[in-house]
Amino acid sequence: MSTADLKSDLRRYLQDARETVLWKLDGLSERDVRRPLTPTGTNLLGLVKHLAGVELLYLGWVFGRHYTEPVAWFRPDLGPFGLAPDTDKWATANESRAYITDTYRRAWQHADATIDALPLTATGFVPWFPEPRRAATLHQILIHLVAETERHTGHADVVRELIDGTVGYRPGAAGQLPPMDEQGWAEYRARLEEVAAAARD
Repeated sequence: MSTADLKSDLRRYLQDARETVLWKLDGLSERDVRRPLTPTGTNLLGLVKHLAGVELLYLGWVFGRHYTEPVAWFRPDLGPFGLAPDTDKWATANESRAYITDTYRRAWQHADATIDALPLTATGFVPWFPEPRRAATLHQILIHLVAETERHTGHADVVRELIDGTVGYRPGAAGQLPPMDEQGWAEYRARLEEVAAAARD
C-alpha cells in the first residue's frame, strides 16, 4: 500500500466517524442534545464540542499549525491542553448547537489541511503523552484521532438510543442489529436479565 493510499484510508475512517457523531444530533430538540444521560454527564452536544477541541489540538497545535479563529472553549493561555477543566464536555447557554457544530466542521477543515500539508512521517509534540511517545508522527496521530473519534461515536450511539431509540451508524442503517419490533426487544432484554440473574446467583 502506498503512503497516499494509507493517508486516504485513515482520512476516510476519520471522516466517517465525524459525520456519524453529527448525525446523532439530527432531529433532536435543544434540550435533548444537551441532556446528561450517564452518571458522568455524557451528552451529545458535549461530545461534538469535545471532538472539535481534540481536532484542533492533535491536527493543529501538536504540529505547530495553530488555529487562528477564536473558539470560546479553546484558549492557548489555559495550558498545554488549551482548555479550562471540564469546559469542553457540555454546551453553555450561550453556545448554540449551530455554533458548536460549525466549529467542529471548521476544525475538520483545519485538520484536513494539516493532513494534506504534511507527510505521514512528520513529527509533532504531544506533551500529555507518556515520555517515550511525546514525539509522535502524523501517522500515529491519525490513528489516535480515528480511535478517539470512534470511541465517542460509541458514546453517542448509547446516548441517542436512550433519548429516542435511534440506532445505527447512518440514517436508515441499524448496523448489526436484528430487525425486531418493540415487543421483540422487550423479550430479548428480559431473556438477558434472566441470564444475568442466573450468572449472579
